[in-house]
Amino acid sequence: MNPQYHAEALVRGIFSKDIAALSKAITMVESTKQQHQEIANIIIEKCLFKKSETIRIGITGVPGVGKSTFIARVGKLLTSKGNRVAVLTVDPSSNLTKGSILADKTRMHELVQDKNAFIRPSPSGDSLGGVARKTRESIILLEAAGYNIIIIETVGVGQSETAVHSMVDFFLLLKLSGAGDELQGIKRGIMEMADTIAINKADGANTNSAKQAEIAFRRALHLFPPKDNGWVPQVTSCSALENTGLEELWSIIESYTLKTKDSGHFAAKRQEQNKSWLKQHIESSLKMDFYHNPLVKEKLEALEKKVVNGSSSPFAVAQQLLQAYKEMKA
Repeated sequence: MNPQYHAEALVRGIFSKDIAALSKAITMVESTKQQHQEIANIIIEKCLFKKSETIRIGITGVPGVGKSTFIARVGKLLTSKGNRVAVLTVDPSSNLTKGSILADKTRMHELVQDKNAFIRPSPSGDSLGGVARKTRESIILLEAAGYNIIIIETVGVGQSETAVHSMVDFFLLLKLSGAGDELQGIKRGIMEMADTIAINKADGANTNSAKQAEIAFRRALHLFPPKDNGWVPQVTSCSALENTGLEELWSIIESYTLKTKDSGHFAAKRQEQNKSWLKQHIESSLKMDFYHNPLVKEKLEALEKKVVNGSSSPFAVAQQLLQAYKEMKA
């Protein structure tokens, strides 16, 4: 397989909005095989230069908050307005079997059938905070394929919010009312990251408690310092099930985009994303190179046994391995 020829064929497909070519290219990007990585690097480089006006939206919330239904309904709303919407959903992988559920496509069946939507469920694997490996690269490919709205859903656990926040323009926190979630959610880290908080499932018996949760969150947001970009985080209610409040939420996102583009903060944040992407790639490349190093592979098993039986500390063993790696590379 000629990497250059194969990559250029996939790039032509991506530029012509060929879904099959796009899917194959993302598979190459996600693969850990050396030959696939060579192809992926060429694809990414060529796609980077196909500029387009896009917005990247991160969505997080605890399991059970209704993220999949919410994204499906918002996605349909956006395609009805003439947008092309791509959704990257990160499924939790089993640490034992390395398998994942990948069920989001079944929960978003209406959006799956929309010709202006593309849904890509990816297993999180062992990547930081449950964010799928190569998510940033996948975003570049999706934008090159003409998708102007990219939605990234986190698993809603661990540090996935921090990782996703570093690769999106707008960060939405979905919350529930009436389940103690509004109190649990008032945590400094996640609250400071959110550009808007949406109380989901604000329907039926939950309508009044959703309004109360709105008030509680607005009060909580006043405790935090203002954002550098001048944006004041909003709080709203919606019901993905009943399709209410979604138009209002999209208006908030549009207002945010307009305000931050006018002030220059939108472009500045994209530049920060690129810087973060560079550092992440360096870290992952170093990690991969270290563990694939023949000398490290040879020594690791024996040294692990010393750590397990307590005859040596993890710190001493790590230092020994790193020193051997450095000497080999010198």
